[in-house]
Amino acid sequence: MPQSRANLLTRRGILAAGGVLALGGALAACGDKKEGSGKGGGDGKAWSFKDDRGTDVTAKSTPKNIVAFVGTAAALYDFGIKVKGVFGPTRTADGKADVQAGSMDISKVEIIGNVYGEFNIEKYAALNPELLVTNMWVKDDPWYVPAESKDKILGMAPSAMLFAGPDTTVPNAIARHAALAESLGADLKAPAVASAKARFEKAAERLRSAAKANPGLKVLIGSGSAELFYVSVPKMSADTKYFQELGLTFVEPTPNAEGFFEELSWENAGKYPADLIMLDNRTGTLQDAELKAGKPTWAGLPAVKAGQVVSRVTEPIFSYDKCAQLLEDLAAAVEKAKKVS
Repeated sequence: MPQSRANLLTRRGILAAGGVLALGGALAACGDKKEGSGKGGGDGKAWSFKDDRGTDVTAKSTPKNIVAFVGTAAALYDFGIKVKGVFGPTRTADGKADVQAGSMDISKVEIIGNVYGEFNIEKYAALNPELLVTNMWVKDDPWYVPAESKDKILGMAPSAMLFAGPDTTVPNAIARHAALAESLGADLKAPAVASAKARFEKAAERLRSAAKANPGLKVLIGSGSAELFYVSVPKMSADTKYFQELGLTFVEPTPNAEGFFEELSWENAGKYPADLIMLDNRTGTLQDAELKAGKPTWAGLPAVKAGQVVSRVTEPIFSYDKCAQLLEDLAAAVEKAKKVS
């Protein structure tokens, strides 16, 4: 197991949700033009928000200088709130936006850390942060905030943390991100938000119907690295737990001590028969074409030979817009899938 992943699992037990840490991309500086207010002070009205730690996060005025984990920032963006800085996988090695950046224009935010363990405190301080927002896969453990500097970072501005793992499901996580966005000034009745919510609800029913119409279909949640194939436990992630609620049947691996996934050598990649594979889409994980070229056991899996592999958004952007898309994509895959195991 790569050392960076081992360290992450030891501290958080988190990548069970998806298998492999997004390792790609080097820390990069952004353009000079930044989104969000360059001044503090907000609207002068006292602000408060109870986050998923149960903490009453407060400020003298509504925060405007917001710094957030990239996926959380992308969700806030879809609700109409722009942040000033981000941390976490934002820019890929070729300069493009990482999948976790969603619809944000990454040239207009300050990237203060692009890979796990990087968080430029000097850049963070220079943004005059009024609020730091991130996810939690484990309660009280801020995602992508380095453990060794966590206390210093969290002491520089109020922080809000929202569940993203086994303690929530997709609809609940979206609702919490929406509530935070609304507290920061978002209009949840805006046409774009209302339309996205209707699309999400329609997509959820489509997946429910697809699962009902294809009984017995077995779905495996996988993530590929050079050394190992990770099979995830469905109840340990907000997305796959929700998909279970909608009727999908998942492979249930025997997890390691962390409880999130089972590591398989590539020789044993076929341990669990499956008809459809959801494959981790994060930067730094091996994708279907790469696995077909380099891992004969992957190429020989019945689901792979049948073309029944769908990209999994392992760390969802919890907005109606982005989650509607992932529901639609999965529903389409389930509708077309055949029993092959």
